[in-house]
Amino acid sequence: MDQLLAASARGDELAFHRLYRASADTLFGVALRILRRSDWAEEVLQESFVSVWRHAARYDRNKGAPMTWLIRIVRNQAFDWIHPSSADGRERLNVSVDWLDDDPLGDHPALSDARQVDATEYAQRACRIAACLSALDARQRQGIVLVFFHGLSHGELARHLHQPLGTVKAWVRRGLKSLRACLAGGH
Repeated sequence: MDQLLAASARGDELAFHRLYRASADTLFGVALRILRRSDWAEEVLQESFVSVWRHAARYDRNKGAPMTWLIRIVRNQAFDWIHPSSADGRERLNVSVDWLDDDPLGDHPALSDARQVDATEYAQRACRIAACLSALDARQRQGIVLVFFHGLSHGELARHLHQPLGTVKAWVRRGLKSLRACLAGGH
């Protein structure tokens, strides 16, 4: 993907199209997990790729893997999407991500009762996931976070951690099994 980003930065439309095909499904999933609406996720994905096209030259491979950079763009676009905006006519959730981080169970005047319940349930699930992640072995937790939240492939994870591919796959697999058990209440 490094080469595709570099070629896109030089204005190579074919390389950009290949980059899109190679990453769009994963990036759509990231947007969908944040927004929980496929129509919004599609919009965010398109806005993200416009940003990638315009700013591909800013990618610095020394700061992370290409997919990590792309995921960061999509996450930022998705978070921008859910912030209130009077600049356009799109109906958006009126939730501040900062508010969710600061006080996940508190009142927020901009939320309707239904949205407050959804936000509270979301915050409770997030706290449960965080608690279950923290209970994992450090290697398992690091593997899961880098693969699922930062978009590294197992091969990239193995190179990053200087470990054999089979070893990191086993860490991730065992970590997911433990995480599922914890979330199901079976510790």
